[in-house]
Amino acid sequence: MPDEIVQWLSEINPRVIVDGTYGGGGHSQLLMETLPAGTGHVVALDRDPVVSERVDGETHDPRLNLFLGSYEQVPKALAALGLPTADAMVLDLGLSSDQLADRQRGFSFTVDGPLDLRFDPENGVAAHEWLARNKEVDIANAIYQYGEERYSRRIAREIVARAKDRNPVRTVDQLVEICRRCVPRSKNHDIHPATRTFQALRIVVNDELGILERSLAQAADWFSPGGRLAVISFHSLEDRIVKNAFRDDDRWEILTKKPLRPTDAEVARNPRARSAKLRVAQKIRDQ
Repeated sequence: MPDEIVQWLSEINPRVIVDGTYGGGGHSQLLMETLPAGTGHVVALDRDPVVSERVDGETHDPRLNLFLGSYEQVPKALAALGLPTADAMVLDLGLSSDQLADRQRGFSFTVDGPLDLRFDPENGVAAHEWLARNKEVDIANAIYQYGEERYSRRIAREIVARAKDRNPVRTVDQLVEICRRCVPRSKNHDIHPATRTFQALRIVVNDELGILERSLAQAADWFSPGGRLAVISFHSLEDRIVKNAFRDDDRWEILTKKPLRPTDAEVARNPRARSAKLRVAQKIRDQ
C-alpha cells in the first residue's frame, strides 16, 4: 500500500522519516522523494544482515542511514544521528520478496530448503532447532496461538513422532508434507495447509509479536507532537496489537477509524498484499 503510506505521511511535511522495516527499500525511496531536495533524513532499520550488506554495496542518497537491527531500536538509531525525535514512521510487517526468494531461509513453503525462518540468521535459534528442543504440547500451543491453526495438535504429534524415529524435521518440504497430511484442504483452496504453521514458527523464532508490542508501547515517545505512525499488518494477531496500542495510549489520535485495505488493482499486481491492513495514528501531545 505504498500510495496510501505516502499520502498519510507526506501530509505533515516530515523532515525525519523512519522506515522500521527497510526490506527492499520501496517505502524509504518513495518517502524520500517527498522531502525537499537535499534536506531531511530517512532513518531505516532492518534485522536482516543481507539487507545491510546490499545497501552497503549500493550508491544511495546520503540522506538515507540504514541500521542493522529491529525497529525496537529506533531510539538508538535516532540518537546515533543526533536526532531527538521522528516526524513520521512506517512499519511494514510483511516479508520482502528477497526473503521469500532465498531458499536458504525457508520463508516460502513452495521451495525446499533448510527450515530456518530467522530474519537474522546469525542470531537466535532456527525453526528446526526450536522444534527439536521443545515438547509436543509446547509445539502444539505455539502453532495454535501464533498460527491460529485448529489442527495444531495433529501437526505437533507428527513432528515429535519423526524426531523419535531419528528423522527430525529439518527442511521446508518435510514440514509441508506433515501439514498436508494433518490439515484438510480448505473448501475454496485459498489457504495452503502449511500457511498457519509456518506463520507460527516464524513468529516464535523472531519474537515478532513481542517486538511489536514492546515497540508500540513506547513508540509515542519517539515522536514530537504531530508526528504520524503508519503500520501495515498481515494477520489478525498483528492487527489486534496495533489497534489496541493506538486505542490504549491517549497520546495517539487514530486517523484511520477502520483499517485501510489494498485496492483490487494493487492485489492484482501483488497478490501477497491481499491480507494487508493499514492503520495510521498521529501523536497529539507528549503526556
